[in-house]
Amino acid sequence: MAEYDHEPVPGLPERLPPGEALLWQGVPRWQSMARHAFHARKVVFYFIALLILLLAWNLQGGKSLVVALGGALWLALLGAVAVGVLTLLAWAMSRATIYTITSRRVVMRIGVAIQICINIPFAQITSAGLRRYPDGSGDLPLTLTGPVRASYIVLWPHARPWYFSPPQPMLRAVPDAAKVAEILAGALASARPAQPDPDPAPTP
Repeated sequence: MAEYDHEPVPGLPERLPPGEALLWQGVPRWQSMARHAFHARKVVFYFIALLILLLAWNLQGGKSLVVALGGALWLALLGAVAVGVLTLLAWAMSRATIYTITSRRVVMRIGVAIQICINIPFAQITSAGLRRYPDGSGDLPLTLTGPVRASYIVLWPHARPWYFSPPQPMLRAVPDAAKVAEILAGALASARPAQPDPDPAPTP
Protein backbone atom coordinates (compact mmCIF):
# COMPACT_ATOMS: atom_id res chain seq x y z
CA MET A 1 0.00 0.00 0.00
CA ALA A 2 1.36 3.43 -0.96
CA GLU A 3 1.83 6.17 1.63
CA TYR A 4 -0.98 8.23 0.09
CA ASP A 5 -3.61 5.49 -0.29
CA HIS A 6 -5.41 6.92 2.76
CA GLU A 7 -6.09 10.26 1.03
CA PRO A 8 -9.85 10.96 0.93
CA VAL A 9 -9.23 12.87 -2.30
CA PRO A 10 -6.10 12.04 -4.36
CA GLY A 11 -3.50 14.74 -3.74
CA LEU A 12 -5.27 16.22 -0.71
CA PRO A 13 -4.72 15.34 2.96
CA GLU A 14 -8.41 15.83 3.76
CA ARG A 15 -11.70 16.60 2.09
CA LEU A 16 -12.26 20.18 1.07
CA PRO A 17 -14.23 22.22 3.59
CA PRO A 18 -17.61 23.68 2.62
CA GLY A 19 -17.28 26.63 0.29
CA GLU A 20 -13.94 25.54 -1.20
CA ALA A 21 -14.06 24.21 -4.76
CA LEU A 22 -11.61 22.03 -6.67
CA LEU A 23 -10.58 23.95 -9.80
CA TRP A 24 -7.78 21.81 -11.27
CA GLN A 25 -5.60 18.80 -10.57
CA GLY A 26 -2.73 17.42 -12.59
CA VAL A 27 0.63 15.68 -12.58
CA PRO A 28 3.91 16.71 -14.20
CA ARG A 29 4.60 15.42 -17.70
CA TRP A 30 7.50 13.07 -17.10
CA GLN A 31 9.08 13.66 -20.51
CA SER A 32 9.21 17.39 -19.82
CA MET A 33 10.44 16.74 -16.29
CA ALA A 34 13.29 14.58 -17.62
CA ARG A 35 14.32 17.20 -20.15
CA HIS A 36 14.01 20.41 -18.14
CA ALA A 37 14.43 19.37 -14.50
CA PHE A 38 16.90 16.49 -14.83
CA HIS A 39 18.51 17.78 -18.05
CA ALA A 40 18.55 14.32 -19.64
CA ARG A 41 18.84 15.77 -23.15
CA LYS A 42 21.90 17.81 -22.20
CA VAL A 43 23.49 14.68 -20.72
CA VAL A 44 22.87 12.87 -24.04
CA PHE A 45 24.66 15.62 -25.97
CA TYR A 46 27.47 15.64 -23.41
CA PHE A 47 28.18 11.94 -23.86
CA ILE A 48 27.90 12.23 -27.64
CA ALA A 49 30.55 14.96 -27.57
CA LEU A 50 32.77 12.79 -25.36
CA LEU A 51 32.35 9.85 -27.73
CA ILE A 52 33.34 11.96 -30.73
CA LEU A 53 36.42 13.27 -28.91
CA LEU A 54 37.41 9.78 -27.77
CA LEU A 55 37.02 8.34 -31.26
CA ALA A 56 39.03 11.19 -32.75
CA TRP A 57 41.77 10.71 -30.15
CA ASN A 58 42.02 6.96 -30.78
CA LEU A 59 42.01 7.34 -34.57
CA GLN A 60 44.66 10.04 -34.40
CA GLY A 61 46.76 7.71 -32.25
CA GLY A 62 46.85 5.19 -35.07
CA LYS A 63 44.18 2.77 -33.91
CA SER A 64 41.83 1.20 -36.43
CA LEU A 65 38.19 2.19 -36.58
CA VAL A 66 37.09 -1.15 -35.14
CA VAL A 67 39.47 -0.84 -32.19
CA ALA A 68 38.48 2.80 -31.63
CA LEU A 69 34.79 1.90 -31.61
CA GLY A 70 35.43 -0.95 -29.19
CA GLY A 71 37.28 1.41 -26.88
CA ALA A 72 34.37 3.88 -26.93
CA LEU A 73 31.77 1.22 -26.14
CA TRP A 74 32.22 1.52 -22.38
CA LEU A 75 31.61 5.25 -22.56
CA ALA A 76 28.44 4.73 -24.61
CA LEU A 77 27.18 2.22 -22.03
CA LEU A 78 27.95 4.64 -19.20
CA GLY A 79 26.02 7.38 -20.99
CA ALA A 80 23.04 5.10 -21.57
CA VAL A 81 22.94 4.17 -17.88
CA ALA A 82 23.16 7.83 -16.81
CA VAL A 83 20.33 8.92 -19.11
CA GLY A 84 18.26 5.91 -18.08
CA VAL A 85 18.63 6.75 -14.38
CA LEU A 86 17.65 10.39 -14.97
CA THR A 87 14.63 9.35 -17.01
CA LEU A 88 13.56 6.84 -14.37
CA LEU A 89 13.84 9.50 -11.67
CA ALA A 90 11.72 11.91 -13.73
CA TRP A 91 9.08 9.22 -14.26
CA ALA A 92 9.02 8.33 -10.55
CA MET A 93 8.80 12.00 -9.51
CA SER A 94 5.93 12.61 -11.91
CA ARG A 95 4.05 9.51 -10.79
CA ALA A 96 4.33 10.48 -7.11
CA THR A 97 3.30 14.12 -7.62
CA ILE A 98 -0.14 15.70 -7.72
CA TYR A 99 -0.67 19.44 -8.02
CA THR A 100 -4.03 20.86 -6.93
CA ILE A 101 -5.58 24.30 -7.35
CA THR A 102 -8.70 25.09 -5.36
CA SER A 103 -10.62 28.31 -4.93
CA ARG A 104 -8.51 29.10 -1.84
CA ARG A 105 -5.07 27.51 -2.16
CA VAL A 106 -2.46 25.55 -4.06
CA VAL A 107 -1.62 22.09 -2.75
CA MET A 108 1.50 20.16 -3.76
CA ARG A 109 1.74 16.47 -2.89
CA ILE A 110 5.35 15.59 -3.65
CA GLY A 111 8.05 13.10 -2.75
CA VAL A 112 8.95 9.58 -3.90
CA ALA A 113 10.48 7.95 -0.83
CA ILE A 114 8.74 10.22 1.69
CA GLN A 115 5.43 11.83 0.78
CA ILE A 116 4.72 15.37 1.97
CA CYS A 117 1.79 17.65 1.30
CA ILE A 118 2.36 21.40 1.09
CA ASN A 119 -0.60 23.76 1.45
CA ILE A 120 -0.12 27.28 0.09
CA PRO A 121 -3.07 29.57 0.82
CA PHE A 122 -3.73 32.29 -1.74
CA ALA A 123 -3.14 34.88 1.00
CA GLN A 124 0.55 33.87 0.97
CA ILE A 125 0.96 34.06 -2.82
CA THR A 126 2.20 37.40 -4.09
CA SER A 127 2.42 36.41 -7.74
CA ALA A 128 2.57 33.40 -10.05
CA GLY A 129 4.73 33.19 -13.17
CA LEU A 130 4.70 31.02 -16.28
CA ARG A 131 7.46 29.53 -18.40
CA ARG A 132 6.17 27.59 -21.40
CA TYR A 133 8.00 24.92 -23.39
CA PRO A 134 7.49 23.98 -27.05
CA ASP A 135 5.45 20.87 -26.15
CA GLY A 136 2.86 23.00 -24.32
CA SER A 137 4.02 22.04 -20.84
CA GLY A 138 5.51 24.61 -18.52
CA ASP A 139 6.53 25.72 -15.05
CA LEU A 140 4.51 27.95 -12.70
CA PRO A 141 6.73 29.45 -9.97
CA LEU A 142 4.99 31.00 -6.96
CA THR A 143 6.33 34.06 -5.15
CA LEU A 144 5.26 33.96 -1.51
CA THR A 145 5.03 36.44 1.32
CA GLY A 146 6.80 35.49 4.52
CA PRO A 147 9.00 32.46 5.17
CA VAL A 148 8.58 29.17 3.33
CA ARG A 149 8.25 26.22 5.69
CA ALA A 150 9.91 23.77 3.27
CA SER A 151 13.54 24.21 2.25
CA TYR A 152 14.81 24.26 -1.33
CA ILE A 153 16.22 20.75 -0.92
CA VAL A 154 12.89 19.41 0.31
CA LEU A 155 10.99 21.11 -2.51
CA TRP A 156 13.35 20.20 -5.37
CA PRO A 157 12.58 19.64 -8.22
CA HIS A 158 9.32 21.43 -7.40
CA ALA A 159 11.15 24.69 -6.78
CA ARG A 160 12.30 27.51 -9.03
CA PRO A 161 15.97 26.94 -9.93
CA TRP A 162 18.57 29.12 -8.19
CA TYR A 163 16.08 30.71 -5.78
CA PHE A 164 17.39 29.32 -2.51
CA SER A 165 16.49 31.88 0.16
CA PRO A 166 13.61 32.05 0.20
CA PRO A 167 12.76 29.20 -2.17
CA GLN A 168 9.90 29.58 -4.59
CA PRO A 169 7.60 26.54 -4.87
CA MET A 170 6.90 25.69 -8.50
CA LEU A 171 4.38 23.55 -10.34
CA ARG A 172 6.81 21.81 -12.65
CA ALA A 173 6.35 20.39 -16.16
CA VAL A 174 2.60 21.00 -16.02
CA PRO A 175 0.72 19.86 -19.17
CA ASP A 176 -1.19 22.63 -20.96
CA ALA A 177 0.57 25.16 -18.78
CA ALA A 178 -1.08 28.23 -20.31
CA LYS A 179 -4.54 26.95 -19.37
CA VAL A 180 -3.43 26.07 -15.83
CA ALA A 181 -1.85 29.52 -15.43
CA GLU A 182 -5.13 31.09 -16.53
CA ILE A 183 -7.06 29.03 -13.95
CA LEU A 184 -4.63 30.00 -11.20
CA ALA A 185 -4.65 33.68 -12.16
CA GLY A 186 -8.45 33.74 -12.14
CA ALA A 187 -8.60 32.02 -8.76
CA LEU A 188 -6.07 34.42 -7.24
CA ALA A 189 -7.96 37.42 -8.58
CA SER A 190 -11.28 36.13 -7.26
CA ALA A 191 -9.83 35.39 -3.82
CA ARG A 192 -8.33 38.84 -3.31
CA PRO A 193 -10.59 41.49 -1.78
CA ALA A 194 -11.73 44.20 -4.12
CA GLN A 195 -9.87 47.47 -3.75
CA PRO A 196 -12.06 50.47 -2.85
CA ASP A 197 -12.38 53.20 -5.43
CA PRO A 198 -10.23 56.25 -4.67
CA ASP A 199 -12.00 59.27 -3.26
CA PRO A 200 -12.95 61.67 -6.00
CA ALA A 201 -10.88 64.77 -6.22
CA PRO A 202 -12.51 67.77 -4.53
CA THR A 203 -14.09 70.22 -6.90
CA PRO A 204 -12.87 73.78 -6.61
